[in-house]
Amino acid sequence: MSWASEEVGAIRKLVLIEDRLDRVANHVDQLAEGCQDLDRRFVRLEAKFELIEKVATSRRRSIRGKSEG
Repeated sequence: MSWASEEVGAIRKLVLIEDRLDRVANHVDQLAEGCQDLDRRFVRLEAKFELIEKVATSRRRSIRGKSEG
């Protein structure tokens, strides 16, 4: 192999590596967006469960108060 063909081969490898890095970066961006979406959903679920817990607790107190009174 001549030095020119070796250099062309090395340049091809660099271009392929750059392409793969671009694809990986794109996948990482998509994963980050998915994680942010899941985080938002989790926060909403957490808030709903906290509200349900507060409502259930207040109903228990009002039922106990009525039964004692």
